[in-house]
Amino acid sequence: MKRPLQIVLIALVAVGAATAGYLTNRATAPQPPAAAGVAPDAGRSLLALSLPDLAGTPQSLAQWQGKVLVVNFWATWCAPCRKEIPDFAAVSQRLAGDPVQFVGLSIDSAEKVRAFHKEFAVPYPLLVGTPDTLRVAAELGNKAQALPFTVILDRGGRIAHVKLGTLKADELEGRIRALLPPRNG
Repeated sequence: MKRPLQIVLIALVAVGAATAGYLTNRATAPQPPAAAGVAPDAGRSLLALSLPDLAGTPQSLAQWQGKVLVVNFWATWCAPCRKEIPDFAAVSQRLAGDPVQFVGLSIDSAEKVRAFHKEFAVPYPLLVGTPDTLRVAAELGNKAQALPFTVILDRGGRIAHVKLGTLKADELEGRIRALLPPRNG
């Protein structure tokens, strides 16, 4: 009677170990390059954008090519956007020494974006979008043109991740770190 119990326990431990191994491998496996239906090289249309900053000076997104580029489409009136931007700000500050650039593309007026920037002290560039900005978002997988919408480009300018909806700090930081060279020491 004791022998069958040992066999059952061994089988349970083996199944548990196999499950843990599967889940661990799945969590650390590379994620697909982008959203379904979005070609990784579609990032070119994003890098081709040139939009005014809060001073009205045109800023080309191509100036940050060579870095992991986190582009967040948002608006001051968007409640989920307002909720996620402090997380984006914190992650951008934690990664300040790495080749990473955050950029906010606001679908709003410059005046409202300046007031938001002053209130929240966003540590990365906020650019003021145009009607063309939403077209680019749609090309990048945001057919609904809803907000917030985030696109992460790798250092080669290829789309590594897109997310419609809020992106939590730990997921955002993990996706960015996966695109960075390993740290020494």
